[in-house]
Amino acid sequence: MSLRARIHTPEENGAHGRGGAGEDGHLVASFRAKLLEEIDLTEMSALHAAERRARLERVLGHIISREGPVLSTTERAQLIRRVVDEALGLGVLEPLLEDASITEIMVNGPDQIYIERAGRVELLPLRFASQEQLMQTIERIVSTVNRRVDESNPMVDARLPSGERVNVIIPPLSLTGPTLTIRRFPRSYTLHEMIGLGSMDEQMLFLLAGLVQAKFNVIVSGATGTGKTTLLNALSGLIPEGERIITIEDSAELQLQQSHVIRLESRPPNIEGRGAVTIRDLVRNSLRMRPDRIVVGEVRGGETLDMLQAMSTGHDGSLATVHANSAEDALMRLQTLASMAEVKVPFEALRDQINSAVDVLVQLTRHPDGTRRVTEIAILASSGRERYLLATVSRFHAQPLAADGRVYGEFVHHPLPRRVAERLYMAGQPLPQAFGVAADDGQLAVREAK
Repeated sequence: MSLRARIHTPEENGAHGRGGAGEDGHLVASFRAKLLEEIDLTEMSALHAAERRARLERVLGHIISREGPVLSTTERAQLIRRVVDEALGLGVLEPLLEDASITEIMVNGPDQIYIERAGRVELLPLRFASQEQLMQTIERIVSTVNRRVDESNPMVDARLPSGERVNVIIPPLSLTGPTLTIRRFPRSYTLHEMIGLGSMDEQMLFLLAGLVQAKFNVIVSGATGTGKTTLLNALSGLIPEGERIITIEDSAELQLQQSHVIRLESRPPNIEGRGAVTIRDLVRNSLRMRPDRIVVGEVRGGETLDMLQAMSTGHDGSLATVHANSAEDALMRLQTLASMAEVKVPFEALRDQINSAVDVLVQLTRHPDGTRRVTEIAILASSGRERYLLATVSRFHAQPLAADGRVYGEFVHHPLPRRVAERLYMAGQPLPQAFGVAADDGQLAVREAK
């Protein structure tokens, strides 16, 4: 069932389900009640969403023509839209969900609705009629995935059947009132399309393609909203067709096009607090499934240790993302997350594990103008229990924010470590001309990550 598939009776909508405040809200509620009196709910439930909406609009048009009031064409269309949106269950959120340019909807209580569009967040001149109406909308949304939200269960994080990821947190945990966040996953992009968006240049594409096909282990790092999953999806598209790929995610976002893909998704506990299946459970299980590659949507806990062990014991070419603000931070975060496993491993041993498992770090940044770019590709040049050494091979040098509100800059490339160039050569991957090979470590842009 899709996010907008349910029809609600007046009893379900309750006394607070007004489409707006004051007389306008009462008008919407009145016509919604009349509409639901005249339709056959059984017949409506058999229709597709678009057919259901068209039928409701047609019936409501007849009711308004028959009973009034007299409205202009624009007012009539607006009233029909609002009543049908309320009947279908999501009210003011309905047109937002239909707008493909909106990637995130953020409801901060009944009076504030923000959206993200083209990387920018904006406040909309929309509001719910009351906190009760917002709670009803939230309850309808979470009911589509057989979840409930109430004082005993005030947080819900779920993926809806229609693909959106929903997070809900309500009072007493949220002091600003019921808070709803709906994240719509962007369509998948190829690396060539990302060049067109300015996220990277052609030489970076050639290098990343070679690294993935030569089975380097790659960690994609970045803050929230920098496009980690988008890049991970694009990189995974470079994996050869014949390989068995297992993807592991909290919310299934990856859209791999290869034929031999096993998709695994974690499961939260049920209402009684039982039945949870964690990312760590899935990573461990995937090792028994004969994977050629393991792709982890995001590591955020003890599963990091299992992933690192898999990367360093025969599962080369694996990919994962981690939340971090720089390549150095990514290494420290991996070390911290791996230490959260129930097996207590000394930090020196974890450093050894990371040095042997991670080959490449790709850092993403979201700039003030909303653009997302690969701002660094770094090779992990240390080994054993040495302090982490990062050799930068690509970096985006940003200029200050321009008068037109855009961030400009240039991609700069540095020589590759010899061992990386040799591994690419042995895998039959061409060496991008912009990089070259360092004659010795003195030519590398190496820094120590502390």
